[in-house]
Amino acid sequence: MPTYDYRCDANNRVVEISHRMSESLSSWGELCARAGLETGDTPADAPVHRLATGGNVISSHSLGSGSAPACASGSCCAGGMCGLQ
Repeated sequence: MPTYDYRCDANNRVVEISHRMSESLSSWGELCARAGLETGDTPADAPVHRLATGGNVISSHSLGSGSAPACASGSCCAGGMCGLQ
């Protein structure tokens, strides 16, 4: 299932959550309920927005492997993120 980052307008917090591609969360209360977090001082109806991160897929094969996949460009340490300058 893909993971997505959501940012809350009211508190500027970013929370990562897994859900189906067809789903979208719109409030801090929904996001907290799904992530198992307390809403704290932020109103439950505060809007949240999914960030453009591309959605990462987590599979049971990659869980607990203890190692990150190799960078496709081979230049992660050469001045940028995965070769992006």
